[in-house]
Amino acid sequence: MDFLLSGLAACGACVFTNPLEVVKTRMQLQGELQAPGSYQRHYRNVFHAFFTIGQVDGLAALQKGLVPALVYQFLMNGIRLGTYGLAEAGGYLLDSNGNHSPGRSAAAGALAGVMGAYIGSPIYMVFPPQSWKLALTAAMVSSLAVVAAMTPFDVVSTRLYNQPTDAHGKGLMYRGLPDAVMQTIRTEGIWGMYKGMGASYFRLGPHTILSLFFWDQLRILYQKHNQ
Repeated sequence: MDFLLSGLAACGACVFTNPLEVVKTRMQLQGELQAPGSYQRHYRNVFHAFFTIGQVDGLAALQKGLVPALVYQFLMNGIRLGTYGLAEAGGYLLDSNGNHSPGRSAAAGALAGVMGAYIGSPIYMVFPPQSWKLALTAAMVSSLAVVAAMTPFDVVSTRLYNQPTDAHGKGLMYRGLPDAVMQTIRTEGIWGMYKGMGASYFRLGPHTILSLFFWDQLRILYQKHNQ
């Protein structure tokens, strides 16, 4: 049941944050492999991008890719948070005195695949039961570190996924991850690796917060229903 509840929680968050995923992707592809100042900037910042896409492409464009995003979030976070929930229910996060162990929480989080986006989950688990306000604070703070660390990888993966391919499916712009990193830095500078960082935070922050909040509340409702 933990897998189902965590997957549903992530899907609920995704409905609200998918428009920011669309904005982030477009900002990361803007000016790809072009020197700063040599191309027209269609999106000046995350707010301008949001308004421009809605005005030019229509509001529906802000929810492009929602269905595959829901499937992805359900599977990914269902496994991540669900596995962590099982570890908690089994008492594996407790030390010999019956108290929550930060070390065990961190280890369980890593084993469950709770990498970047849920770096605050081990901290969240040590908070008092049903303390959703502290959970929201932890998720918001953790999102800052996550975005700073993961944006360069997100930029590269976005460009690799969206590059044109030949008849054999081979990328026409990048030979692989190292080549994409080197070309981006050489052409756009180191800050090219941080394009869309603001959009990433505005997406990841609320998504992490809503996922953890919905997960926590769904588990409380389920436990009350089964009492």
